[in-house]
Amino acid sequence: MAKLLLIILDGVPYRNWRRLFGNLEGWVQSGEARVWRMRSVLPSTSASCYASIHTGVTPQVHHIWDNADIRRLDHPDIFSEATKAGLKTGAVTHSYWSEFFNRAPFDVVRDIEYDEPEGPITHGRFHTMRGYGHDNQMTPADYDLFGTLTRLCEVKGIDYGILHTCTLDSMGHRFYHDCEEMDNACFQIDGILAPFIHRWRNAGYEVIVTADHGQDDRGHHGGTGELQQDVALYYFGAAEGPEKNAVIDQLSLAPTILGRLGAKVPASMKAAPFLK
Repeated sequence: MAKLLLIILDGVPYRNWRRLFGNLEGWVQSGEARVWRMRSVLPSTSASCYASIHTGVTPQVHHIWDNADIRRLDHPDIFSEATKAGLKTGAVTHSYWSEFFNRAPFDVVRDIEYDEPEGPITHGRFHTMRGYGHDNQMTPADYDLFGTLTRLCEVKGIDYGILHTCTLDSMGHRFYHDCEEMDNACFQIDGILAPFIHRWRNAGYEVIVTADHGQDDRGHHGGTGELQQDVALYYFGAAEGPEKNAVIDQLSLAPTILGRLGAKVPASMKAAPFLK
């Protein structure tokens, strides 16, 4: 049984991962990490992907069509199954994750931070991005989010944790992805993330770093195509994985993570795990 952290950097196309994340690519070159291409569900919309990442079912099954209809899902998910297995879970994410997998609607005073031993999310730390728009991204500092997740690891002893940040997605919608601003944004987050990965690995965690979806040359996602759907997935850990040219189905994330945690994979998660 492994401890595992899932890091979701929202809205980064595959080509930008492989070109701009020098620390992650350096670990691939040294053999300390492996990287594959992962293809998102359709629609390649944020909320739809969040729901599929954790339930292992398509939007056509969980019925989250876009970002406007956020509600408590009734499908088994990583949090619920890990809790059933007696594990501690943690989330440092956008509030949508709390609504999908704990309770909805989101009450900013009650739900911004909670510690609930019965789960399904044992330790939740959330942000809302209230007031988000083109000229005001309203995203918290990634450094602070990584620090918060690390505190859940070291103080609360979580077995599974997810971190989700919208910084690069918001930057992409504003500037698109082929520009100096995005080059620098990817460079910055790669440098900020690297020492935390080193710390998490030294603490005994396996780490997956990936995105929910990509973005195309006009800063759009939701539809089809390599730029909108395809992202990189970096894995730090001891498990065996597929051939390096394999394309991972996003629906495989949930059963793969539960398998690494030693928790039972529910029948609703039909995709095959990609790590063994």
